[in-house]
Amino acid sequence: MSRNNPERVGAPPQEGSAPAMAQGSPHLAFATPTMFVDLPSKGQFYPEGHPLHNVEQTEIRFMTAKEEDILTSQSLLKKGVAIDRMLESILVDKSIRLIDMLIGDKNALIIAARISGFGADYGVNITCPSCGEQGEHVFDLEELKTNSWEDLEDLEIERTTNGRFSVTPPTTGATVELRLLVGEDEKFLTNLAASKKKKKLPETNMTDQLRRVITSINGESNRAIIESFISHAPAIDSRYIRGIYKKVVPNIDMKQEYSCSNCGFESEMEVPLTAKFFWTE
Repeated sequence: MSRNNPERVGAPPQEGSAPAMAQGSPHLAFATPTMFVDLPSKGQFYPEGHPLHNVEQTEIRFMTAKEEDILTSQSLLKKGVAIDRMLESILVDKSIRLIDMLIGDKNALIIAARISGFGADYGVNITCPSCGEQGEHVFDLEELKTNSWEDLEDLEIERTTNGRFSVTPPTTGATVELRLLVGEDEKFLTNLAASKKKKKLPETNMTDQLRRVITSINGESNRAIIESFISHAPAIDSRYIRGIYKKVVPNIDMKQEYSCSNCGFESEMEVPLTAKFFWTE
């Protein structure tokens, strides 16, 4: 998923100048190590002109005390932007904007940043679904894999020329074109859900996501037509579209094997992202 950049590790001398002396000790200019992070999308779904267009990796700096300050800033935590600010700080290519980054690629950066700052071992208290015993289980974040729509040959999907996907749900038989969500969509959906909760309005998370994902119905991109489809399509079609989207979106596969030390129960489990993911002691 990621590898260190050996060219940025060490304490290189400043070219063209003799080492300065301070209190009898030589002054060293330390370089923060960096790593290359594999992008689940391989850059295939970004438009021409985007800094990640056809780029399979991007470079980040290892987390430092500066990023720890960002992650523990109460004002940033209250605004819900601490992790985004941390990622912006460690990205080497400052032309990359998180709001324009595919969510799966952003997740890859989050995992890599956590590994650089706190290591790959991630201990979480888990209640065994078989015996009910609670205990800490350590997940290895280095072992997380990426998924890709290219591995899903059995799905009836078609990739369109503009980097989107075309699917045909079983009941309506309509041709539904989908796009991959980016950071801006994630922020919009989060704020929308929070606003509805504050106003005590009904939750509409599923239909809200479909409104952001679906770009056309039978070649028609008119929003009224898309809204009509979302409102009237049978639930089986809506579930089909959401299921296909979840499978084709390039992302980090967060599932790993879990084994209970008490009863020996074994199962594949989603790695839980708790507050301890970054805020460890």
